[in-house]
Amino acid sequence: MSRKILVLPGDGIGPEITAEAVKILNACRDAGLDIVLEEGLVGGAGFDAFDEPLPAETLDMAKAADAILLGAVGGPKWDKLEDIGKRPEKGLLGLRKNLNLFGNLRPALLYPQLAEASSLKPEVVSGLDIMIVRELTGGIYFGQPRGIEERDGQRVGFNTYVYSEAEIERIGRVAFEMAQKRNGRLCSVDKANVLEVTMLWREVMERLSADYPDVELSHMYVDNAAMQLVRAPKQFDVIVTGNMFGDILSDAAAMLTGSIGMLPSASLNENGQGMYEPCHGSAPDIAGQGLANPLATILSVAMMLRYTLNETALAERIERAVGNVLDQGLRTADIAYAGTRKVTTAEMGDAVLEAFRAQR
Repeated sequence: MSRKILVLPGDGIGPEITAEAVKILNACRDAGLDIVLEEGLVGGAGFDAFDEPLPAETLDMAKAADAILLGAVGGPKWDKLEDIGKRPEKGLLGLRKNLNLFGNLRPALLYPQLAEASSLKPEVVSGLDIMIVRELTGGIYFGQPRGIEERDGQRVGFNTYVYSEAEIERIGRVAFEMAQKRNGRLCSVDKANVLEVTMLWREVMERLSADYPDVELSHMYVDNAAMQLVRAPKQFDVIVTGNMFGDILSDAAAMLTGSIGMLPSASLNENGQGMYEPCHGSAPDIAGQGLANPLATILSVAMMLRYTLNETALAERIERAVGNVLDQGLRTADIAYAGTRKVTTAEMGDAVLEAFRAQR
């Protein structure tokens, strides 16, 4: 039976990078993968067409899909919308919440060819391979009550940081099982010295550790974790943390690899359905100029094949193709340096496609 994949290009550079990833999906279909591709609107594009960042039609297609490939959402065009519920980012949050995509996997893997592109010394980042497991549907981004109101003659903004034991246990088991498949080390990041919600987080992680005796569990406060990611990032194997801390730390880890344009992500629910997207944003300042790096989106397709479609061989074939292209010295602007050849978004996508097909 054909697997349905919904492509949501979104805003900014989203249409450009997803176009290159779709080339790879079509090549996978040529290689025997039984898939059907559909396309929908989300974010600013959804608002412009339907006055909603997550149109009902898009949500229906998403619910029926086995996997979703998302480009990016947002841009200055929509930043001044007075109704925050209409802003593009609400489309992304709505997909996560409605599909219960609670488990976010964000690898920070440094390709050896890009050690010179990292802002840190090569000896600090060479061989870097971290997996950040971020809880995605709870925490302060979704907590209630929230809002802006007047108190004692002035406006006050407030949000609620809340996690239940069940939510913490669910993401914790994902992280422990990921650590079992890697190097057996899990670092849980919290702020248990000042936040009660993360005191509970730490207690639940400690309780879960008894079920995973082959995994070494450690704890770290989020401020120290941010410092350690820059100081000695290779000390980490798997990191598990809540929504807001994971949002921040995964972007910091992304820059260790040379460019956030290199990093894919997966957001999964308990049924194996997943949404796959690059870690970077919509970059409206370079949209339409052929400058965007499509490799994170292409590598997101590899994650889709591995985690939802169970096509590990095709996933590895894509990853080898990316490595082969980097070996050739091809670089988009964000990862270019002396001695490499700068190429456009489409040229990079075509090169990966050629390297993928050459492995037949």
